Amino acid sequence: MPDTPMFQNTISYSGQNLRDALRVVSMATGSLFGARAGVRPGDPGLTTTLSGSTINVSPGTAILPDHGVYIGVLTSTWSGTLNAAHATLDRIDLVYLRIWDTDFDASGLRKTDVVYLAGTPSSTPVAPSPGGTEVALPLATITVPHTGAGSPSVSTAVRPVTVAPGGILPSSSAPSSPYVGQYYDSGTGLLRWNGSAWRQVNPYTPQTSAQVSQPGSFTAGSFTDFPGANWPALTFTVPPSGLVWISIGGAVMNTNTTTASGWMAWRASGGVTEAASEANGLSTVGARTYATRRVLRSWTPGASVTLTPQYLFSSVGTLTTVTRADNGLLAVEPVAAA
Repeated sequence: MPDTPMFQNTISYSGQNLRDALRVVSMATGSLFGARAGVRPGDPGLTTTLSGSTINVSPGTAILPDHGVYIGVLTSTWSGTLNAAHATLDRIDLVYLRIWDTDFDASGLRKTDVVYLAGTPSSTPVAPSPGGTEVALPLATITVPHTGAGSPSVSTAVRPVTVAPGGILPSSSAPSSPYVGQYYDSGTGLLRWNGSAWRQVNPYTPQTSAQVSQPGSFTAGSFTDFPGANWPALTFTVPPSGLVWISIGGAVMNTNTTTASGWMAWRASGGVTEAASEANGLSTVGARTYATRRVLRSWTPGASVTLTPQYLFSSVGTLTTVTRADNGLLAVEPVAAA
């Protein structure tokens, strides 16, 4: 059957008509007519604080999708009283914004207000939930330790944020049911959904470790770690692409004999293991070399890897004038996936 078109003269519109129209300017959730609930990113409104036993919620506005899309507006600070702590058990309370609409909840009310809902004391406490038929938006949880175990604390982690369609959502977790081309900011980078995976699209910042000085002496015969005070190790997290460029450069010299060799290289430990070798180092034989070696590695995304600079001299002569490894720079450049 035909539906009522919006915003035309001589037509009367119900609250339901208006709430339905607001769906189109709300962030989609992947479900039919779905809209994402929340406050606007960066909006200081609807912030919950605790002063002694007084709970305060600042004025603000939010989207509450239910029976269409409600716009909840709190025009002045709401205050309530925190329930006393239990003698022996902890508790988690909930503070939430509620829309009363008598058409659906038979409350006889049509208003926006804040509700404080105390949790149940328990050895393993959990936050309570609003009633199943309530139009509600969680704003904060309050952890209430038992008597003598400390002060109550507020967490606003449960308060969601939302943006207009096409907007970049700041979130610690990826949006559910994303569409191709959707973006979100994870807090460490900007990601785009390509239809099968989230890919980081903004450039990564390289990480570097510069050599401070040479050791007081070199040990000959095998790859040896530079002491941390001379050249610190570098720890990084492998990006979602799994790809990283790793570079090591510096001045390496060994003129102790015409065949004396010298190396600067790195070894990987932690989430990935790789020994120093010809595959990741630079060298010289009976001479001096100024160079950089850059290699591409494909490692496990999310792995924490530590790169430790190393040296290797086949024999050792006078430090700096004969045997030398300085001006070193170790660098990691994460690769963003397509």
